[in-house]
Amino acid sequence: MNTQDERLVEGTITLSSKGVGYVRNKEKDITVEIPRDYLNRAFHGDMVVAEIVIPAEGDLLPQGKVTEITRRSRVGYSGVLGMENGSHCLLTGDARMYTSIKLDAEKLAGAKEGQKIFCRITAWDDPLTEPTGEVVRVLGAPLENNAEMLSLALEKGFDDDYPQAVLDEAKAIHERGIPEEDLVGRRDFRKIATITIDPVDAKDFDDAISVEFLGDGTTEVGIHIADVSHYVRTGTALDDEAYRRATSVYLVDRTIPMLPEVLSNELCSLNPHIDRLTFSATFIFDAHMNIISEWYGKSVIYSAHRYSYEDAQATLDKKDGPYLKELEYSLKVAKMLEKERFAQGAISLDQPEVKFTLDAKGVPTGVYTKVRGDTHHMIEELMLLANRKVAEYIATHEKFAKDVFVYRIHDTPDVERMYDLQQFLKRFGYNVKTDENGIIPSRELNALVASLADKPERETI
Repeated sequence: MNTQDERLVEGTITLSSKGVGYVRNKEKDITVEIPRDYLNRAFHGDMVVAEIVIPAEGDLLPQGKVTEITRRSRVGYSGVLGMENGSHCLLTGDARMYTSIKLDAEKLAGAKEGQKIFCRITAWDDPLTEPTGEVVRVLGAPLENNAEMLSLALEKGFDDDYPQAVLDEAKAIHERGIPEEDLVGRRDFRKIATITIDPVDAKDFDDAISVEFLGDGTTEVGIHIADVSHYVRTGTALDDEAYRRATSVYLVDRTIPMLPEVLSNELCSLNPHIDRLTFSATFIFDAHMNIISEWYGKSVIYSAHRYSYEDAQATLDKKDGPYLKELEYSLKVAKMLEKERFAQGAISLDQPEVKFTLDAKGVPTGVYTKVRGDTHHMIEELMLLANRKVAEYIATHEKFAKDVFVYRIHDTPDVERMYDLQQFLKRFGYNVKTDENGIIPSRELNALVASLADKPERETI
């Protein structure tokens, strides 16, 4: 490594309210201080490369300058339209935003002074002067819930508007519906008991389960997901937009779907009492709960009932309700799968999830802890089964030998972090052993978690 390389530090820059930056690199175990005049257009949260100009001395951090911005933390900036020195500008109210953004008077998009806006920087030639920008969207009144939520989403690149070409394609697909020719080559599950189980406030339904008792002591369990690829084809505006967005975004009071709602909430949602195109993984279990047959492929289903997790749990608890036998068998399978998973070294980290209650305007009015019951675990185990088996099938089937298939595994834990955890636990009086590689075995962690039940330090650990 040459001297120049040793002086370069890459990391996320953190800005103080005084406009001083700090670039931290964990691998090099170094933090570089960046004076205001050497930020070189970097904002709080950006990924940057900094060059050390003055080495560390005593207790003083090394001093440096930003030489490159490799990734912006925001795609644009939201704030209030104001006036400074006779010019329109963006006022963010963020003390770490060390400069205002001057806005072209002819590019205000109809915004009025005092309104919440979202803008983008269009020019910034001299890092020691203010950047120039344009208003992209007027959001509404400051502190209004919708305006504030939109500002958060837009800054991170999530937009609730779609290009017209995308909307036109989605509309045409929706109007076409599901003609008979779309069913050719698909396995038909429409006469088999099929249900969805989702949160009570879910707007779309991505997956469903089916159970068919075959009469010879065997039972087929199906896991079905919406066949989005049937509608989102390579080279279309929809495909480009889905690629750009990458995912749906779930905020506390809304969802910003990856696809327009006529697809995300309609054709690509497994709504009850209507045919839907799906991909399916099915497993036949014998009387001893062994998997004796598997099938994977395109399918068509008809969801006969939409359950919330709570309603499905009530049906199981009361032993009364629609598709009780199917729920009971699915739960039996899930418990068997969970037992096998833990026997193979899975770790139990079941933590409570905090949810918010909102009023009609989207303002939080309360906080509660979401209760996770058997039905949550049931769906999770069945989806894990499908994911694992599909990965195994494609990885071992010779017809896929030359194909590329993306899947995820969990890497071996970092030894230093294992040591830190071990020392942290000792402060609470818990001594956990590590193996010869310095890793805490999963059985030790599971025993620890089990011992923490009803203890005040449980959530902290």
